[in-house]
Amino acid sequence: MKASVAMETRLLLPTNENIKLAGDTLKKGGLVGIPTETVYGLAANALDGNAVKAIFDAKGRPMDNPLIVHISDFSQIEKFNLVREIPSKAYILAERFWAGPLTIIMPKGKAIPDEVSAGLDTVAIRFPSHPVTQAVITAAECPLAAPSANLSGSPSPTSAAHVMNDLNGKIPYIIDGGCCEVGLESTVITVAAEPPVLLRPGGITPEQLRDAVGDISISQAVLNKLNDGQKAESPGMKYKHYAPKANLILIKSNDKQYINYVNARKSDAVGALCYDEDTDKLLVKTFPFGSKFDYVQQANRLFDVLRTIDKTNLTTIYCRCPDTRGTAMAVYNRLIRAAGFEVIELA
Repeated sequence: MKASVAMETRLLLPTNENIKLAGDTLKKGGLVGIPTETVYGLAANALDGNAVKAIFDAKGRPMDNPLIVHISDFSQIEKFNLVREIPSKAYILAERFWAGPLTIIMPKGKAIPDEVSAGLDTVAIRFPSHPVTQAVITAAECPLAAPSANLSGSPSPTSAAHVMNDLNGKIPYIIDGGCCEVGLESTVITVAAEPPVLLRPGGITPEQLRDAVGDISISQAVLNKLNDGQKAESPGMKYKHYAPKANLILIKSNDKQYINYVNARKSDAVGALCYDEDTDKLLVKTFPFGSKFDYVQQANRLFDVLRTIDKTNLTTIYCRCPDTRGTAMAVYNRLIRAAGFEVIELA
């Protein structure tokens, strides 16, 4: 089923009947918006190249940006020939973190179409913990390719309403599973290299990964722009992502410098994406995304706050530059891309 702007999009509760409807739609090559514990995904049969192409059409996503394959049981990796081999460290990571917000990249199996892997020799696999996601995969009787269910480049959706806002008329169904628990996309690590390489930070931190498998390296593209001509090994590496319509600029500074810098630019067109502790000190419209040292809260709120900014007429947003430790690395990773790597250093 090819995405169509004339399509009626229905919002469905996750009843048994609607889960079956979603599964049947996916079996026939259609698309369904589904909840996960990280963000909402736009799902298609991962083994059907034409169905996967429809994801790119609906999102306006570049075809050289790989997708993640979602399973509902570890045994499906071998059952559907998703990988050529399962490295030993993949077993360790799966035992520790699945089901959950971790994506493991392994050597690609013959069943994976190029549309999923963007022509790479590897494939990204995830076993989500959200019960609705698992039920839909089981009903579809196939693994599901499912990037975030948003228009490409915009903030990722953490509620069914966000998906409807972006994809209404482009897909037939959205399953409403409530708000996402984590709020940022999964951590991505490749075990097709030694040592394993962290390609995208998320709710599973580098410290947790090292505790599980020992030494890992962190791709330079996690905190920096991908080099010209460099292939994206993981979703979220190559393009400007997660951006609100307003121009977002990161401010790397101490508390006082940030407050003074933003207040000196007070205007009806200026806003601040800031910590909770900043709000009463700023003279512009504020969008707090969490307490200064509560990195999990920052991750959970970030995309919803970015979408709230889109409901305003603001043209410039000055954003606190978060830490890069623990879960904060994931927040920084998303914000640096939302800002198109525009950072002003005051400290």
